[in-house]
Amino acid sequence: MSPFAIQLINGCLVSDIEEEDRNSFQALQNIQALEEVDGLWKLRSLYRVGELSLGKDGRGYVEAQLKEHKDLLIEPDDLGEAGPGDIVVAKRIIARRGRASGKIVLVISKAHHFVIAYTYRDEAGNFEIRDIRTALPTHATMQGMNLKAFKIGTVLKLDSETEEVLEVFGHLADPKVDEKISLALYDRKDTFPPACIEQAKTVESKVDADEHPDRVDLTALDFCTIDPVTAKDFDDAIYFDTAQHILYVAIADVSHYVPYFTPIDKEAKKRGFTTYLPHKSFPMLPRELSENICSLKPQVDRLAFVAKIELNRNSLTSVKETFFEAIIHSKRRFNYDQIDMMIQNSGADAEGIDAQILDYLLPLQKITEKLRERRLKKGFDFRSEEVRLTIDADHLLTKTTIETGTPSHSLIEECMLLANQAAARRFRREKQEEEYGIFRIHEPPQLDKLETLLEELAAIGLFVESYEDSPSLIRAIQSEAEKMGLESEVDAMIIKSLRRASYAAHNVGHFGLGFDHYSHFTSPIRRYSDLILHRLIKTQLTGDKEEAAYLLRNIEPLCARVSDLERESTKAEWDFRDRKFARWAQKEIGSFFEAEVIEATESAQAILLGEIKGVTVHLKGDDIMLFDRVRVMITEVDIAMATIMAKVVVKLEREVTEL
Repeated sequence: MSPFAIQLINGCLVSDIEEEDRNSFQALQNIQALEEVDGLWKLRSLYRVGELSLGKDGRGYVEAQLKEHKDLLIEPDDLGEAGPGDIVVAKRIIARRGRASGKIVLVISKAHHFVIAYTYRDEAGNFEIRDIRTALPTHATMQGMNLKAFKIGTVLKLDSETEEVLEVFGHLADPKVDEKISLALYDRKDTFPPACIEQAKTVESKVDADEHPDRVDLTALDFCTIDPVTAKDFDDAIYFDTAQHILYVAIADVSHYVPYFTPIDKEAKKRGFTTYLPHKSFPMLPRELSENICSLKPQVDRLAFVAKIELNRNSLTSVKETFFEAIIHSKRRFNYDQIDMMIQNSGADAEGIDAQILDYLLPLQKITEKLRERRLKKGFDFRSEEVRLTIDADHLLTKTTIETGTPSHSLIEECMLLANQAAARRFRREKQEEEYGIFRIHEPPQLDKLETLLEELAAIGLFVESYEDSPSLIRAIQSEAEKMGLESEVDAMIIKSLRRASYAAHNVGHFGLGFDHYSHFTSPIRRYSDLILHRLIKTQLTGDKEEAAYLLRNIEPLCARVSDLERESTKAEWDFRDRKFARWAQKEIGSFFEAEVIEATESAQAILLGEIKGVTVHLKGDDIMLFDRVRVMITEVDIAMATIMAKVVVKLEREVTEL
């Protein structure tokens, strides 16, 4: 559901409406589709808002958003200019008998503002403009230009309504066009509007402690950061007081530098997340902030928002949690490999500040090991492998690496989990009261979906005799998969059967982590959700009721916005990865690879087992089963659609491929 749709259902103030929605709001007022109730504007009962879906018969459906409402049927003549996936307002047709029906009166937002297309010539020699999302023909116009003059494979950005060419991206034969395609498909941006750059230039370049007398001075504490070697923005720093058993998690105080409704805030809200491609990041905030004044760099003072968590020495449960604004001075920037080495040799070679930091970091690492062990008794550890791509100067894939969790990763992760839980608990209520704030939720899986998965796994001889509920079924499946040596493969299937984690105003807990309260507090440089949470907690600390009322009044549309933007950012990252895999595979047409079948239905797929990891191919071949080891030949690659076709040459014995 779109944020504006939620505002129309729940009610909103005119001042709360985003700039891009004001014309729609005015149009709804003009047709008297809105009414004012207790000072808030909302849709009248005769109107519905939601996403339009189209059936094969051409009729549309607007899904009901409230339990007391029914889905609306929209006849083809009543669709107007609306298309599938558009967010629309429909007016109910009272006189019509049968199923509840309606007529589209306004398109609030199009499913896609832009179409990314390319010039194509079919086998018969016919010229086409094809939509890169669907590979279906579409239409395009360009003033003063015959599109047939473009070289076949030219990539174009079209206005979805006017079909006018807005930009020529380049050619499919050029690997550098992949970045433009992936970003445009999911509305990810590189450059910032001039107003953002101007605002960023006015932000201070260094912290003067004298200008912040009300902040807690923590500059004497030996904070450190632990990040990947390639990191440029440092959201979080940690320090552990071994004498008091107190963990300090210091987070970049982005909310201090990004006031409400400023150009940078508006742009950050539109982006929602930093998008990470293998060769480059596309930040949520201008780099003047994300890589400089907000980043918790070593050897400089920085403003931080700190979670101070006191742990019980025996149980390691949190006994006291406080949040406050502070100034810190990180003493050291570590990368994961450095910390892993120090953990391995117990800091034997450490000197100076490294030795001082290890005095608390090594005991903290032992604590986080116990915290993780305790967490996994209720939560889950899914053995999914993350593939990292290396791209050369020509934007071609050169190698892949598998990133696995190490002790240093776990150390930081458990510290961040403690802070995220503590932040979410600030909105804890008595059992009878509803918990309302911004939460990172993961709803429990539906048992019937897991049972369907179990039926699929029975084909490979994986059976579970007894289980009580979803958690016990997952653990039983994992246990059987481990016996068969299929831990990561089966975990990947379990993950697909689970619901996605998302942001929500109402707390339902986090199933995967096993937490009753969880939110995102620790990465405000790269996630707008965390910035919202920082602002909300600060209203608690300052007692600012007006600001709190504004945030809470709009928290549901904000949660919907960041959840949608998170999906779009992730899709852009995946799309780019698949495009690089396709370019690599294009040079391997006719080559043979060993592979493992990961989908054995009509749309069979396998993952290649060569040096380049993570490549999925679509299979042609009969008599294959899930997790079969096969030898395949790459037969065809579609660069535009980023798909790889392969033919099964022979089935292999699993033992043979493991020698």
